[in-house]
Amino acid sequence: MATSAHAVNDLPGGPAVNQLNLHPAVTKIAEEQHWLHGFMMIICVVIFIAVFAVMFYSIWKHRKSVGHKPATFHESVTVEILWTLAPFIIVILMALPATKVLVASKDTTNADLTVKVTGYQWKWGYDYIKGEGEGLAYISTLDSSQRAMSNAGKPEGDDYLLRVDNPLVVPVGKKVRVITTANDVIHSFAVNSLGIKQDAIPGFVRDTWFRAEKVGTYYGQCQELCGKEHAYMPIQVKVLSGEDYAAWVDTEKKKQAAKADDPSKVWTLDDLSKRGEKVYAANCAACHQANGKGAGPIKPLDGAAVVLNADHAKQISVLLNGQNNGAMPSWKALSDTEIAAVITFTKNNWSNKTGQLVQPAEVLAARK
Repeated sequence: MATSAHAVNDLPGGPAVNQLNLHPAVTKIAEEQHWLHGFMMIICVVIFIAVFAVMFYSIWKHRKSVGHKPATFHESVTVEILWTLAPFIIVILMALPATKVLVASKDTTNADLTVKVTGYQWKWGYDYIKGEGEGLAYISTLDSSQRAMSNAGKPEGDDYLLRVDNPLVVPVGKKVRVITTANDVIHSFAVNSLGIKQDAIPGFVRDTWFRAEKVGTYYGQCQELCGKEHAYMPIQVKVLSGEDYAAWVDTEKKKQAAKADDPSKVWTLDDLSKRGEKVYAANCAACHQANGKGAGPIKPLDGAAVVLNADHAKQISVLLNGQNNGAMPSWKALSDTEIAAVITFTKNNWSNKTGQLVQPAEVLAARK
């Protein structure tokens, strides 16, 4: 076992070796949560010691072996009042600071930046809807190298199963409002160092906020059991300086403009297949494998009837809507061109030499 385990170190912004306490806080709310946690623990420990000390003392001091006999008495109004008032006072002492922190954590007014976070099985979608970076949108999934390590049973690195391909990027010192929702099942967006945890529920919109006080990278995970890939749904947040964030926004907008595809464009088979190969590697290979053979309950794409079928609508429907109760998730977040490209790639790769070409216009029509 010693030889098979890989050496790990503390991960700044993430878990630490032999960690017993909460992650180091980088927001005021997280600091208040840490204080509240310690305060509650002290009260609970004091109550525990007091109650059990009295109980064990009474048992020992008044045991039958030293001649004590059971007392015969009925109710005591004084005792009744005391053991009603004492818990009431304790609960009030606990509720006041807890309410203060809870109310503060829900105050999302006057945000500098608003990001909508959508949970998918099993990835996150980020849409910048207000503030610097408005209009940016992308999908964040587990880095493909991390999934390859997991499949091979050879974990490496301190950020194993925590690194993603596209982290959420925000500026330091700015109030970031996070609006959560979900596309399929209940997820939970949680980053301990930032002091945020908010369920993402299909059909509902909920929000929370944070203001990171320190530049760095911080890690979290979906904290709601959301299906078989729950462990492969990490969250990575990069907090940049104001200048670096502005540069990142500029770069991303240029990338987004370059990737903006006209769904009416007619592609050649070769160009669309090459585009689809990149989409497949980034989004599909983790489950279906690079060779298209699938694994375990994951169905193979090589030789699959739905892939070979000349009726393109069937495979398009699978990608847009998912199937098997979410075992195959919906990929509506991909563009029409990306979906058309990856379908074309699967229809013309491995042993699937169909020569079929799916144009983005077909996907666009299926969305309506």
